[in-house]
Amino acid sequence: MGRGSRLLTRHSVRNRGLSSVRDVNRQRVKIGQLEIDPLTFSEALERIAELVDRRNGGAVFTPNVDHIVKAERHASFRLAYDRADLSLADGMPLIWASRLLGSPLPEKVSGSDLVLPLMHIAAERRWRVYLLGGAPGVAEAAAERLDREVGAQIVGTDSPVVDLDGAPGDPELMLERLRGARPDVVLVALGAPKQELWIERFADRIRPAVAIGVGGSLDFVAGKVKRAPAWMSRAGLEWLFRLVQEPRRMWRRYLVEDPAFIAIVVRSRRRARRTCRSKQTG
Repeated sequence: MGRGSRLLTRHSVRNRGLSSVRDVNRQRVKIGQLEIDPLTFSEALERIAELVDRRNGGAVFTPNVDHIVKAERHASFRLAYDRADLSLADGMPLIWASRLLGSPLPEKVSGSDLVLPLMHIAAERRWRVYLLGGAPGVAEAAAERLDREVGAQIVGTDSPVVDLDGAPGDPELMLERLRGARPDVVLVALGAPKQELWIERFADRIRPAVAIGVGGSLDFVAGKVKRAPAWMSRAGLEWLFRLVQEPRRMWRRYLVEDPAFIAIVVRSRRRARRTCRSKQTG
């Protein structure tokens, strides 16, 4: 039995209603402008499986520090998140921030960690999977590996040129190829905010497929970019590993933009305290 099956067996999907993948008894955790579902890794896989089995489409995002910072100034990005079915904590800084805010998220559920277990489930359930994004050749290399090592049914790949608003150069041709493949799951690896805006723009037109924003995960699967060691991931140092690997591409994000996350968490903590006081005196 693969890891995906073991994770789903521990929290059986069949015992849940499928009317909604959100647990109404669990309040989302808000950090800055974005809300995050308090799910464990296995629960996240369950919820994605529920979305696929419902055959009504869906959007799954994996917010990280960069997303929290971008959402402060990007209204369309916030709107895409507001409409997402699942929002999963990608990175230890979000876990630490949630604890500081008094609403601890259970664990990190990054897109790059989800891909292989999810593809094992896809292989077992014969889901049709489409890979979209990455540099030319990356999706194809990832597809070949997933077919060879996992047995996933990859029914198409594409590497569209997409602008910052998530709009591809020739959307109708791209959608014709994608819909013609009849996927159940679309892994969208365009990077933020492009992938979230792309999913928001086209989610209704690719139903019943579930679209999952996976960032640079296809690069990892294809072997084009090396992942940080597990100990660096647990210590919240993946950003440093990526900065060393790709300094020209990553320096501005990690050294100029993302430090604003600290101020955002401080404001979120003040807001949480005010809310708590108002409830106590109300």
